[in-house]
Amino acid sequence: MATVVVFDLPGVTQAQYDAVIKALTGSTTGFYLPSDLPVSGIVSHAAGATSTGWHVTDVWESREAWDRFAAVLTPILQDVGIPTSTPPQIFEAHRVVR
Repeated sequence: MATVVVFDLPGVTQAQYDAVIKALTGSTTGFYLPSDLPVSGIVSHAAGATSTGWHVTDVWESREAWDRFAAVLTPILQDVGIPTSTPPQIFEAHRVVR
């Protein structure tokens, strides 16, 4: 079952987000293909600034795929100063359109 992961990150900047992407992909230009990430299973990714910080919404093929990615992501978030004390919202998708 596809899993949706939603991060609302008050106070987080584009520079911090870009630092996470660079750490994940080794690229300064971001990632554009699912294969750019070190863990397989991402279906879609959208991220952008909000009036209070940064927002990310991912869809993963399964909760297990998300959990594998979270194990890689969490230390990187901590390294760039993004708080991990508030977990993302995670829920099963009723429908995913590709």
